[in-house]
Amino acid sequence: MTSTRNILFIALLFIIYLMWMQWEQDYRAPAPPAATAGTGQASSVAATANGETPAAGTAPQPAAIPPDTGSAEPAEQAPSASVVVTTDVLRVEIDPRGGNIVVADLLAYPLQPKHPEHPVRLLDRANATWFVAQSGLIATQGSSMPAPDHTAAYTVDRHDYTLGSADSIDVPLLWRDAAGLSVRKVFTFHRGSYVIDQREEISNDGSTPWSGNAYRQLQRVPPIIDGSGIKGYANIDRYSYAGAAIYSPADKFEKLKFDHFLKEPLNKNFAGGWAAMLQHYFFAAWIPPAQETDTYTTSEIKSPAGARYLVRAMSPLITVEPGQSQTSSARLYVGPKLQATLDQVAPGLALTVDYGVFTIIADPLHWLLTKLHKLTGNWGLAIILLVLLIKALFFKLSEAQYRSSAKMRKLQPRLAALKERYGDDRQKFAAAQMELFQKEKVNPLAGCLPMLIQIPVFFALYWVLIESVELRQASFVGWLHNLSAPDPSFVLPVLNAIVMVATQHLTPMTGMDPTQAKMMKIMPVVFSVLFAFFPAGLVLYYVVNGGLGLLQQWIITRRIERGDKAAAV
Repeated sequence: MTSTRNILFIALLFIIYLMWMQWEQDYRAPAPPAATAGTGQASSVAATANGETPAAGTAPQPAAIPPDTGSAEPAEQAPSASVVVTTDVLRVEIDPRGGNIVVADLLAYPLQPKHPEHPVRLLDRANATWFVAQSGLIATQGSSMPAPDHTAAYTVDRHDYTLGSADSIDVPLLWRDAAGLSVRKVFTFHRGSYVIDQREEISNDGSTPWSGNAYRQLQRVPPIIDGSGIKGYANIDRYSYAGAAIYSPADKFEKLKFDHFLKEPLNKNFAGGWAAMLQHYFFAAWIPPAQETDTYTTSEIKSPAGARYLVRAMSPLITVEPGQSQTSSARLYVGPKLQATLDQVAPGLALTVDYGVFTIIADPLHWLLTKLHKLTGNWGLAIILLVLLIKALFFKLSEAQYRSSAKMRKLQPRLAALKERYGDDRQKFAAAQMELFQKEKVNPLAGCLPMLIQIPVFFALYWVLIESVELRQASFVGWLHNLSAPDPSFVLPVLNAIVMVATQHLTPMTGMDPTQAKMMKIMPVVFSVLFAFFPAGLVLYYVVNGGLGLLQQWIITRRIERGDKAAAV
Protein backbone atom coordinates (compact mmCIF):
# COMPACT_ATOMS: atom_id res chain seq x y z
CA MET A 1 0.00 0.00 0.00
CA THR A 2 1.92 3.02 -1.25
CA SER A 3 -0.87 5.58 -1.41
CA THR A 4 -3.00 5.49 1.71
CA ARG A 5 -5.03 8.57 0.91
CA ASN A 6 -5.85 7.49 -2.63
CA ILE A 7 -6.93 4.00 -1.64
CA LEU A 8 -9.03 5.47 1.15
CA PHE A 9 -10.69 7.74 -1.38
CA ILE A 10 -11.68 4.62 -3.31
CA ALA A 11 -12.90 2.99 -0.10
CA LEU A 12 -14.91 6.09 0.76
CA LEU A 13 -16.49 6.10 -2.68
CA PHE A 14 -17.34 2.42 -2.26
CA ILE A 15 -18.95 3.09 1.12
CA ILE A 16 -20.99 5.93 -0.41
CA TYR A 17 -22.10 3.56 -3.16
CA LEU A 18 -23.19 0.92 -0.64
CA MET A 19 -25.08 3.50 1.38
CA TRP A 20 -26.72 4.77 -1.80
CA MET A 21 -27.89 1.27 -2.66
CA GLN A 22 -29.18 0.78 0.89
CA TRP A 23 -31.11 4.03 0.73
CA GLU A 24 -32.69 2.98 -2.53
CA GLN A 25 -33.71 -0.33 -0.95
CA ASP A 26 -34.84 0.92 2.47
CA TYR A 27 -35.98 4.50 2.14
CA ARG A 28 -37.63 4.84 -1.21
CA ALA A 29 -41.36 4.65 -0.69
CA PRO A 30 -42.92 1.77 -2.63
CA ALA A 31 -45.13 2.60 -5.55
CA PRO A 32 -48.80 2.38 -4.58
CA PRO A 33 -50.27 -0.90 -5.80
CA ALA A 34 -53.12 -0.65 -8.24
CA ALA A 35 -56.49 -0.73 -6.54
CA THR A 36 -59.02 -3.37 -7.47
CA ALA A 37 -62.03 -1.82 -9.09
CA GLY A 38 -64.94 -1.43 -6.74
CA THR A 39 -63.04 -2.34 -3.61
CA GLY A 40 -63.71 -0.37 -0.50
CA GLN A 41 -62.29 -2.73 2.06
CA ALA A 42 -59.20 -2.43 4.23
CA SER A 43 -56.94 -5.17 2.95
CA SER A 44 -55.52 -5.93 6.37
CA VAL A 45 -58.21 -4.56 8.67
CA ALA A 46 -59.61 -7.45 10.65
CA ALA A 47 -63.10 -7.89 12.04
CA THR A 48 -62.44 -5.64 15.02
CA ALA A 49 -60.95 -2.20 15.32
CA ASN A 50 -57.77 -3.37 17.01
CA GLY A 51 -56.94 -5.81 14.26
CA GLU A 52 -57.98 -9.07 16.00
CA THR A 53 -61.06 -11.20 15.71
CA PRO A 54 -62.73 -11.36 19.15
CA ALA A 55 -62.77 -14.70 20.92
CA ALA A 56 -65.81 -15.99 22.76
CA GLY A 57 -65.96 -15.01 26.41
CA THR A 58 -63.51 -12.13 26.14
CA ALA A 59 -64.06 -8.53 27.20
CA PRO A 60 -66.48 -6.41 25.12
CA GLN A 61 -65.06 -5.74 21.68
CA PRO A 62 -65.45 -2.51 19.71
CA ALA A 63 -67.38 -2.60 16.47
CA ALA A 64 -65.54 -2.37 13.16
CA ILE A 65 -64.25 1.07 12.22
CA PRO A 66 -65.27 2.09 8.69
CA PRO A 67 -62.27 2.39 6.35
CA ASP A 68 -63.48 5.65 4.76
CA THR A 69 -62.09 4.91 1.30
CA GLY A 70 -64.12 7.37 -0.68
CA SER A 71 -62.79 10.36 -2.55
CA ALA A 72 -62.49 13.62 -0.67
CA GLU A 73 -61.19 16.05 -3.26
CA PRO A 74 -61.83 19.63 -2.13
CA ALA A 75 -63.53 20.39 -5.44
CA GLU A 76 -66.27 17.90 -4.55
CA GLN A 77 -67.14 19.71 -1.33
CA ALA A 78 -68.82 23.02 -0.71
CA PRO A 79 -66.26 25.74 0.11
CA SER A 80 -67.99 26.43 3.43
CA ALA A 81 -67.89 22.78 4.54
CA SER A 82 -64.55 23.00 6.35
CA VAL A 83 -63.79 24.89 9.53
CA VAL A 84 -60.69 26.98 8.85
CA VAL A 85 -58.43 27.80 11.80
CA THR A 86 -55.50 30.21 11.42
CA THR A 87 -52.82 30.71 14.05
CA ASP A 88 -49.41 32.35 13.82
CA VAL A 89 -47.80 29.08 12.63
CA LEU A 90 -50.64 26.95 11.25
CA ARG A 91 -53.55 27.14 8.88
CA VAL A 92 -55.79 24.13 9.46
CA GLU A 93 -59.00 22.87 7.90
CA ILE A 94 -61.30 20.66 9.99
CA ASP A 95 -63.90 18.61 8.14
CA PRO A 96 -67.20 18.50 10.08
CA ARG A 97 -67.64 15.05 8.59
CA GLY A 98 -65.85 13.12 11.30
CA GLY A 99 -64.26 16.16 12.89
CA ASN A 100 -60.98 15.32 11.14
CA ILE A 101 -58.05 17.60 10.34
CA VAL A 102 -57.78 17.28 6.58
CA VAL A 103 -55.50 20.21 5.69
CA ALA A 104 -52.54 21.66 7.58
CA ASP A 105 -50.35 24.41 6.14
CA LEU A 106 -47.09 25.25 7.93
CA LEU A 107 -47.01 29.02 7.56
CA ALA A 108 -43.36 29.48 8.56
CA TYR A 109 -42.09 27.03 5.92
CA PRO A 110 -42.64 28.13 2.30
CA LEU A 111 -42.31 25.61 -0.49
CA GLN A 112 -39.92 27.97 -2.24
CA PRO A 113 -37.98 30.77 -0.51
CA LYS A 114 -39.13 33.36 -3.05
CA HIS A 115 -42.81 32.53 -2.58
CA PRO A 116 -43.71 32.65 1.13
CA GLU A 117 -47.37 32.87 0.18
CA HIS A 118 -47.26 29.14 -0.68
CA PRO A 119 -46.43 27.28 2.54
CA VAL A 120 -45.70 23.60 2.94
CA ARG A 121 -48.96 21.65 3.10
CA LEU A 122 -48.30 18.69 5.37
CA LEU A 123 -51.85 17.36 5.71
CA ASP A 124 -53.92 17.30 2.54
CA ARG A 125 -57.20 15.71 1.47
CA ALA A 126 -56.46 15.71 -2.27
CA ASN A 127 -56.39 12.10 -3.50
CA ALA A 128 -52.89 12.32 -4.98
CA THR A 129 -51.37 13.63 -1.72
CA TRP A 130 -53.87 12.24 0.79
CA PHE A 131 -52.62 12.68 4.38
CA VAL A 132 -55.19 13.27 7.12
CA ALA A 133 -55.48 13.06 10.91
CA GLN A 134 -58.68 11.31 11.95
CA SER A 135 -60.28 10.55 15.30
CA GLY A 136 -63.51 9.16 16.65
CA LEU A 137 -65.36 6.96 19.09
CA ILE A 138 -66.58 3.43 18.47
CA ALA A 139 -69.15 1.66 20.62
CA THR A 140 -68.77 -1.93 21.79
CA GLN A 141 -70.36 -4.62 19.67
CA GLY A 142 -74.07 -4.99 20.22
CA SER A 143 -74.44 -1.58 21.86
CA SER A 144 -77.84 0.07 21.46
CA MET A 145 -76.25 3.49 21.65
CA PRO A 146 -73.97 4.40 18.71
CA ALA A 147 -71.01 6.76 18.81
CA PRO A 148 -69.48 9.19 16.32
CA ASP A 149 -66.63 7.62 14.38
CA HIS A 150 -64.41 9.54 11.96
CA THR A 151 -67.18 9.58 9.33
CA ALA A 152 -69.96 10.97 11.55
CA ALA A 153 -71.58 14.33 10.82
CA TYR A 154 -70.80 17.05 13.39
CA THR A 155 -72.44 20.45 13.63
CA VAL A 156 -70.38 23.61 14.02
CA ASP A 157 -71.09 27.15 15.17
CA ARG A 158 -68.61 28.87 12.87
CA HIS A 159 -66.49 28.08 9.84
CA ASP A 160 -63.62 30.48 10.48
CA TYR A 161 -61.39 30.98 13.53
CA THR A 162 -58.34 33.21 13.90
CA LEU A 163 -56.00 33.21 16.89
CA GLY A 164 -55.47 36.95 16.73
CA SER A 165 -53.88 38.35 19.89
CA ALA A 166 -55.06 35.49 22.12
CA ASP A 167 -52.68 32.82 23.44
CA SER A 168 -55.06 29.97 22.55
CA ILE A 169 -58.35 29.32 20.86
CA ASP A 170 -60.97 26.54 21.18
CA VAL A 171 -62.78 25.13 18.15
CA PRO A 172 -65.84 23.04 19.17
CA LEU A 173 -67.85 20.53 17.12
CA LEU A 174 -71.02 18.81 18.37
CA TRP A 175 -72.62 15.44 17.65
CA ARG A 176 -75.93 14.19 19.13
CA ASP A 177 -77.85 10.93 18.87
CA ALA A 178 -81.52 10.31 19.51
CA ALA A 179 -80.61 7.56 21.99
CA GLY A 180 -79.16 10.16 24.35
CA LEU A 181 -75.40 10.19 23.70
CA SER A 182 -73.76 13.49 22.79
CA VAL A 183 -70.13 14.22 22.04
CA ARG A 184 -68.49 17.62 22.01
CA LYS A 185 -65.16 17.44 20.19
CA VAL A 186 -62.93 20.41 20.95
CA PHE A 187 -59.62 21.32 19.27
CA THR A 188 -57.39 23.80 21.11
CA PHE A 189 -54.70 25.72 19.25
CA HIS A 190 -51.86 27.58 21.00
CA ARG A 191 -49.71 30.51 19.94
CA GLY A 192 -46.35 29.49 18.49
CA SER A 193 -47.16 25.79 18.84
CA TYR A 194 -47.56 22.93 16.38
CA VAL A 195 -49.36 20.88 19.05
CA ILE A 196 -53.15 20.70 18.75
CA ASP A 197 -54.99 19.54 21.87
CA GLN A 198 -58.10 17.47 21.27
CA ARG A 199 -60.71 16.40 23.78
CA GLU A 200 -63.96 14.53 23.31
CA GLU A 201 -66.52 15.32 26.01
CA ILE A 202 -68.87 12.32 26.12
CA SER A 203 -72.24 12.90 27.81
CA ASN A 204 -74.77 10.12 28.35
CA ASP A 205 -78.34 11.43 28.69
CA GLY A 206 -79.80 8.01 27.92
CA SER A 207 -81.12 5.32 30.23
CA THR A 208 -78.40 2.71 29.72
CA PRO A 209 -74.62 2.79 30.14
CA TRP A 210 -72.50 3.45 27.08
CA SER A 211 -69.21 1.64 26.51
CA GLY A 212 -66.72 2.12 23.75
CA ASN A 213 -63.24 3.21 22.76
CA ALA A 214 -61.65 6.37 21.46
CA TYR A 215 -59.25 6.07 18.56
CA ARG A 216 -56.90 8.38 16.69
CA GLN A 217 -55.34 7.54 13.38
CA LEU A 218 -53.16 8.93 10.61
CA GLN A 219 -53.91 7.88 7.07
CA ARG A 220 -51.89 8.74 3.98
CA VAL A 221 -50.65 7.73 0.56
CA PRO A 222 -46.87 7.42 0.04
CA PRO A 223 -45.27 10.83 -0.57
CA ILE A 224 -44.77 11.79 -4.18
CA ILE A 225 -41.00 11.82 -4.67
CA ASP A 226 -39.49 12.74 -8.02
CA GLY A 227 -36.55 14.72 -9.30
CA SER A 228 -37.89 17.88 -7.67
CA GLY A 229 -38.57 16.24 -4.30
CA ILE A 230 -41.73 15.88 -2.21
CA LYS A 231 -44.28 18.33 -3.57
CA GLY A 232 -41.56 20.76 -4.59
CA TYR A 233 -38.98 20.28 -1.85
CA ALA A 234 -35.31 19.72 -2.68
CA ASN A 235 -34.59 16.41 -4.39
CA ILE A 236 -32.67 15.18 -1.33
CA ASP A 237 -36.11 14.20 0.02
CA ARG A 238 -35.71 10.85 -1.73
CA TYR A 239 -32.92 9.88 0.69
CA SER A 240 -34.93 10.59 3.83
CA TYR A 241 -37.23 8.05 5.45
CA ALA A 242 -40.91 8.39 4.57
CA GLY A 243 -43.26 6.09 6.42
CA ALA A 244 -44.90 5.36 9.77
CA ALA A 245 -43.26 5.14 13.18
CA ILE A 246 -44.19 4.41 16.76
CA TYR A 247 -42.49 4.99 20.08
CA SER A 248 -42.87 2.93 23.26
CA PRO A 249 -40.91 3.16 26.53
CA ALA A 250 -39.82 -0.48 26.15
CA ASP A 251 -38.87 -0.70 22.47
CA LYS A 252 -38.17 3.01 21.87
CA PHE A 253 -38.36 4.33 18.30
CA GLU A 254 -39.52 1.90 15.59
CA LYS A 255 -39.92 2.64 11.90
CA LEU A 256 -42.84 0.92 10.14
CA LYS A 257 -42.28 0.77 6.40
CA PHE A 258 -45.33 0.92 4.19
CA ASP A 259 -44.39 -2.21 2.26
CA HIS A 260 -44.47 -4.18 5.55
CA PHE A 261 -48.03 -3.21 6.49
CA LEU A 262 -49.54 -6.25 4.80
CA LYS A 263 -46.77 -8.74 5.65
CA GLU A 264 -46.17 -7.63 9.25
CA PRO A 265 -49.19 -5.68 10.55
CA LEU A 266 -48.58 -3.98 13.87
CA ASN A 267 -50.56 -4.93 17.00
CA LYS A 268 -49.05 -3.67 20.27
CA ASN A 269 -50.31 -2.40 23.60
CA PHE A 270 -48.33 0.11 25.64
CA ALA A 271 -48.59 3.38 27.55
CA GLY A 272 -46.45 6.47 27.22
CA GLY A 273 -46.00 6.24 23.46
CA TRP A 274 -47.16 7.78 20.22
CA ALA A 275 -47.78 6.98 16.54
CA ALA A 276 -46.56 9.09 13.63
CA MET A 277 -46.24 9.45 9.89
CA LEU A 278 -42.85 10.81 8.87
CA GLN A 279 -41.39 12.46 5.80
CA HIS A 280 -38.40 14.69 5.15
CA TYR A 281 -38.29 17.64 7.58
CA PHE A 282 -41.94 17.28 8.73
CA PHE A 283 -44.28 14.82 10.41
CA ALA A 284 -47.59 14.33 12.17
CA ALA A 285 -48.06 12.31 15.37
CA TRP A 286 -50.95 11.37 17.64
CA ILE A 287 -49.84 11.47 21.28
CA PRO A 288 -52.26 9.83 23.75
CA PRO A 289 -52.07 10.66 27.49
CA ALA A 290 -48.88 9.19 28.99
CA GLN A 291 -50.74 7.03 31.50
CA GLU A 292 -53.18 5.57 28.93
CA THR A 293 -52.44 2.08 27.59
CA ASP A 294 -53.43 2.19 23.92
CA THR A 295 -53.55 -0.48 21.25
CA TYR A 296 -51.44 0.44 18.23
CA THR A 297 -52.24 -1.13 14.85
CA THR A 298 -51.44 -0.63 11.18
CA SER A 299 -53.31 -1.50 8.02
CA GLU A 300 -53.21 -0.97 4.28
CA ILE A 301 -56.44 0.27 2.75
CA LYS A 302 -57.45 0.00 -0.87
CA SER A 303 -59.41 2.96 -2.16
CA PRO A 304 -60.63 3.89 -5.64
CA ALA A 305 -57.66 6.28 -5.84
CA GLY A 306 -55.05 3.72 -4.77
CA ALA A 307 -53.45 2.31 -1.64
CA ARG A 308 -53.49 4.22 1.63
CA TYR A 309 -51.59 3.40 4.80
CA LEU A 310 -53.01 3.78 8.28
CA VAL A 311 -51.52 3.78 11.78
CA ARG A 312 -53.96 3.87 14.69
CA ALA A 313 -53.92 4.26 18.47
CA MET A 314 -57.02 3.01 20.30
CA SER A 315 -57.78 3.82 23.92
CA PRO A 316 -58.84 1.35 26.62
CA LEU A 317 -62.56 0.77 27.20
CA ILE A 318 -64.51 3.86 28.24
CA THR A 319 -67.79 3.46 30.12
CA VAL A 320 -70.19 6.36 30.71
CA GLU A 321 -73.11 5.74 33.05
CA PRO A 322 -76.54 7.35 32.45
CA GLY A 323 -76.50 10.99 33.49
CA GLN A 324 -72.69 11.04 33.61
CA SER A 325 -69.95 12.36 31.34
CA GLN A 326 -66.32 11.56 30.62
CA THR A 327 -63.57 13.17 28.59
CA SER A 328 -61.12 11.43 26.28
CA SER A 329 -58.12 13.51 25.23
CA ALA A 330 -55.03 13.34 23.03
CA ARG A 331 -52.59 15.68 21.33
CA LEU A 332 -51.75 15.98 17.66
CA TYR A 333 -48.38 17.31 16.51
CA VAL A 334 -48.36 18.64 12.96
CA GLY A 335 -45.15 20.40 12.05
CA PRO A 336 -41.39 20.43 11.54
CA LYS A 337 -38.77 18.14 13.09
CA LEU A 338 -37.38 20.73 15.51
CA GLN A 339 -35.02 18.49 17.42
CA ALA A 340 -34.33 20.93 20.26
CA THR A 341 -37.98 21.14 21.36
CA LEU A 342 -39.64 17.85 20.36
CA ASP A 343 -38.75 15.92 23.51
CA GLN A 344 -40.53 18.64 25.49
CA VAL A 345 -43.71 17.68 23.64
CA ALA A 346 -43.42 13.91 24.27
CA PRO A 347 -40.63 11.49 25.23
CA GLY A 348 -38.77 10.19 22.18
CA LEU A 349 -40.38 12.59 19.74
CA ALA A 350 -36.98 14.03 18.79
CA LEU A 351 -36.08 10.58 17.41
CA THR A 352 -38.23 11.42 14.40
CA VAL A 353 -35.07 13.23 13.26
CA ASP A 354 -33.57 9.96 12.10
CA TYR A 355 -29.78 9.84 11.83
CA GLY A 356 -29.71 6.05 11.65
CA VAL A 357 -26.60 4.26 12.90
CA PHE A 358 -24.74 7.58 13.20
CA THR A 359 -27.14 9.01 15.80
CA ILE A 360 -24.63 8.77 18.65
CA ILE A 361 -22.28 11.09 16.72
CA ALA A 362 -24.88 13.13 14.84
CA ASP A 363 -26.79 14.30 17.93
CA PRO A 364 -23.85 16.17 19.51
CA LEU A 365 -22.87 17.54 16.09
CA HIS A 366 -26.37 18.94 15.65
CA TRP A 367 -26.26 20.45 19.14
CA LEU A 368 -22.89 22.05 18.42
CA LEU A 369 -24.04 23.34 15.03
CA THR A 370 -27.08 25.04 16.58
CA LYS A 371 -24.88 26.68 19.23
CA LEU A 372 -22.54 27.98 16.53
CA HIS A 373 -25.55 29.31 14.61
CA LYS A 374 -26.65 31.25 17.69
CA LEU A 375 -23.17 32.72 17.80
CA THR A 376 -22.94 33.68 14.12
CA GLY A 377 -26.55 34.02 12.98
CA ASN A 378 -25.60 32.30 9.71
CA TRP A 379 -25.76 28.56 9.05
CA GLY A 380 -22.95 28.72 6.48
CA LEU A 381 -20.61 30.37 8.97
CA ALA A 382 -21.72 27.84 11.59
CA ILE A 383 -20.71 25.01 9.25
CA ILE A 384 -17.31 26.61 8.66
CA LEU A 385 -16.73 27.02 12.42
CA LEU A 386 -17.77 23.41 12.91
CA VAL A 387 -15.14 22.34 10.37
CA LEU A 388 -12.51 24.34 12.26
CA LEU A 389 -13.45 22.69 15.55
CA ILE A 390 -13.40 19.19 14.03
CA LYS A 391 -10.06 19.87 12.35
CA ALA A 392 -8.66 21.09 15.67
CA LEU A 393 -9.98 17.95 17.39
CA PHE A 394 -8.31 15.68 14.82
CA PHE A 395 -5.25 17.86 14.26
CA LYS A 396 -2.70 15.41 15.67
CA LEU A 397 -4.25 12.46 13.86
CA SER A 398 -4.26 14.40 10.59
CA GLU A 399 -0.67 15.43 11.20
CA ALA A 400 0.37 11.79 11.49
CA GLN A 401 -1.50 11.02 8.29
CA TYR A 402 0.14 13.84 6.35
CA ARG A 403 3.61 13.06 7.72
CA SER A 404 3.21 9.50 6.49
CA SER A 405 2.09 10.81 3.09
CA ALA A 406 5.03 13.24 2.91
CA LYS A 407 7.53 10.50 3.73
CA MET A 408 5.97 8.30 1.09
CA ARG A 409 6.23 11.19 -1.36
CA LYS A 410 9.95 11.50 -0.54
CA LEU A 411 10.45 7.81 -1.37
CA GLN A 412 8.73 8.01 -4.77
CA PRO A 413 11.94 8.20 -6.85
CA ARG A 414 13.42 5.17 -5.08
CA LEU A 415 10.16 3.26 -5.38
CA ALA A 416 10.05 4.10 -9.08
CA ALA A 417 13.59 2.77 -9.45
CA LEU A 418 12.59 -0.47 -7.69
CA LYS A 419 9.61 -0.87 -9.96
CA GLU A 420 11.79 -0.35 -13.03
CA ARG A 421 14.36 -2.84 -11.72
CA TYR A 422 11.89 -5.66 -11.00
CA GLY A 423 9.48 -4.95 -13.84
CA ASP A 424 6.43 -7.21 -13.66
CA ASP A 425 7.78 -9.39 -10.84
CA ARG A 426 5.36 -8.14 -8.22
CA GLN A 427 6.56 -10.52 -5.52
CA LYS A 428 10.17 -9.28 -5.66
CA PHE A 429 8.98 -5.66 -5.96
CA ALA A 430 6.80 -6.02 -2.87
CA ALA A 431 9.65 -7.58 -0.88
CA ALA A 432 12.07 -4.83 -1.92
CA GLN A 433 9.43 -2.19 -1.15
CA MET A 434 8.88 -3.52 2.38
CA GLU A 435 12.64 -3.65 2.94
CA LEU A 436 12.87 0.02 1.91
CA PHE A 437 10.01 0.97 4.23
CA GLN A 438 11.70 -0.78 7.17
CA LYS A 439 15.06 0.82 6.42
CA GLU A 440 13.58 4.34 6.21
CA LYS A 441 11.19 3.69 9.15
CA VAL A 442 8.12 4.50 7.08
CA ASN A 443 4.79 2.88 7.91
CA PRO A 444 2.50 3.02 4.86
CA LEU A 445 -0.47 2.24 7.11
CA ALA A 446 0.19 5.17 9.45
CA GLY A 447 -2.24 7.40 7.60
CA CYS A 448 -5.14 4.94 7.66
CA LEU A 449 -6.26 5.31 11.27
CA PRO A 450 -6.87 9.10 11.18
CA MET A 451 -9.04 8.80 8.08
CA LEU A 452 -10.94 5.77 9.39
CA ILE A 453 -11.71 7.61 12.63
CA GLN A 454 -12.96 10.66 10.77
CA ILE A 455 -15.17 8.84 8.25
CA PRO A 456 -18.02 8.23 10.77
CA VAL A 457 -17.90 11.91 11.69
CA PHE A 458 -18.24 12.87 8.02
CA PHE A 459 -21.23 10.58 7.50
CA ALA A 460 -22.84 11.72 10.76
CA LEU A 461 -22.54 15.32 9.64
CA TYR A 462 -24.02 14.32 6.27
CA TRP A 463 -27.17 13.16 8.05
CA VAL A 464 -27.26 16.26 10.24
CA LEU A 465 -27.17 18.50 7.18
CA ILE A 466 -29.68 16.32 5.34
CA GLU A 467 -32.20 15.95 8.17
CA SER A 468 -32.03 19.28 10.03
CA VAL A 469 -35.08 21.34 9.17
CA GLU A 470 -33.29 24.34 10.66
CA LEU A 471 -31.01 24.35 7.60
CA ARG A 472 -33.90 24.06 5.15
CA GLN A 473 -33.73 27.02 2.76
CA ALA A 474 -31.06 28.65 4.94
CA SER A 475 -28.97 31.15 2.98
CA PHE A 476 -25.23 31.73 3.20
CA VAL A 477 -23.70 34.35 0.92
CA GLY A 478 -24.02 35.53 -2.66
CA TRP A 479 -25.40 32.80 -4.88
CA LEU A 480 -26.01 30.33 -2.04
CA HIS A 481 -29.59 31.07 -1.01
CA ASN A 482 -30.45 27.56 0.13
CA LEU A 483 -27.92 25.35 1.93
CA SER A 484 -30.34 22.41 1.91
CA ALA A 485 -30.51 22.38 -1.91
CA PRO A 486 -27.75 21.71 -4.47
CA ASP A 487 -25.47 24.58 -5.42
CA PRO A 488 -27.32 26.22 -8.37
CA SER A 489 -24.09 27.56 -9.90
CA PHE A 490 -21.96 24.45 -9.19
CA VAL A 491 -19.28 26.66 -7.65
CA LEU A 492 -18.77 24.48 -4.57
CA PRO A 493 -18.50 21.18 -6.52
CA VAL A 494 -15.90 22.78 -8.81
CA LEU A 495 -13.95 24.13 -5.81
CA ASN A 496 -14.05 20.66 -4.28
CA ALA A 497 -12.62 19.19 -7.50
CA ILE A 498 -9.78 21.73 -7.44
CA VAL A 499 -9.00 20.85 -3.82
CA MET A 500 -8.99 17.13 -4.67
CA VAL A 501 -6.67 17.63 -7.65
CA ALA A 502 -4.26 19.65 -5.52
CA THR A 503 -4.41 17.00 -2.79
CA GLN A 504 -3.62 14.28 -5.31
CA HIS A 505 -0.61 16.32 -6.46
CA LEU A 506 0.78 16.19 -2.90
CA THR A 507 -0.10 12.52 -2.43
CA PRO A 508 2.26 9.82 -3.76
CA MET A 509 0.84 7.49 -6.39
CA THR A 510 3.90 5.29 -6.95
CA GLY A 511 3.12 1.59 -6.87
CA MET A 512 -0.30 1.82 -8.42
CA ASP A 513 -1.04 -0.08 -11.57
CA PRO A 514 -2.23 1.96 -14.57
CA THR A 515 -5.90 1.13 -13.95
CA GLN A 516 -5.76 2.34 -10.34
CA ALA A 517 -3.91 5.47 -11.41
CA LYS A 518 -6.57 6.27 -14.02
CA MET A 519 -9.34 5.72 -11.46
CA MET A 520 -7.68 8.10 -9.03
CA LYS A 521 -7.34 10.76 -11.72
CA ILE A 522 -11.06 10.72 -12.42
CA MET A 523 -12.02 10.81 -8.73
CA PRO A 524 -12.30 14.65 -8.67
CA VAL A 525 -14.71 14.48 -11.61
CA VAL A 526 -16.74 11.68 -10.00
CA PHE A 527 -17.02 13.51 -6.68
CA SER A 528 -17.87 16.79 -8.40
CA VAL A 529 -20.75 15.15 -10.26
CA LEU A 530 -21.89 13.46 -7.03
CA PHE A 531 -21.66 16.69 -5.04
CA ALA A 532 -23.60 18.56 -7.73
CA PHE A 533 -26.70 16.77 -6.39
CA PHE A 534 -25.83 17.04 -2.69
CA PRO A 535 -27.01 19.87 -0.39
CA ALA A 536 -24.80 22.93 -0.69
CA GLY A 537 -24.28 22.90 3.08
CA LEU A 538 -22.68 19.47 2.90
CA VAL A 539 -20.48 20.42 -0.05
CA LEU A 540 -19.46 23.59 1.80
CA TYR A 541 -18.32 21.41 4.68
CA TYR A 542 -16.23 19.19 2.38
CA VAL A 543 -14.70 22.12 0.52
CA VAL A 544 -13.62 23.85 3.75
CA ASN A 545 -12.50 20.58 5.32
CA GLY A 546 -10.58 19.55 2.20
CA GLY A 547 -9.05 23.01 1.82
CA LEU A 548 -7.82 23.06 5.42
CA GLY A 549 -6.51 19.51 5.02
CA LEU A 550 -4.69 20.54 1.84
CA LEU A 551 -3.12 23.51 3.64
CA GLN A 552 -2.03 21.33 6.56
CA GLN A 553 -0.61 18.68 4.22
CA TRP A 554 1.27 21.29 2.17
CA ILE A 555 2.84 22.82 5.30
CA ILE A 556 3.92 19.42 6.66
CA THR A 557 5.27 18.32 3.28
CA ARG A 558 7.26 21.53 2.93
CA ARG A 559 8.71 21.12 6.43
CA ILE A 560 9.85 17.57 5.76
CA GLU A 561 11.37 18.52 2.41
CA ARG A 562 13.19 21.49 3.96
CA GLY A 563 14.45 19.26 6.77
CA ASP A 564 15.88 16.84 4.22
CA LYS A 565 17.63 19.67 2.34
CA ALA A 566 19.12 21.05 5.55
CA ALA A 567 20.39 17.59 6.52
CA ALA A 568 21.95 17.16 3.08
CA VAL A 569 23.84 20.43 3.45
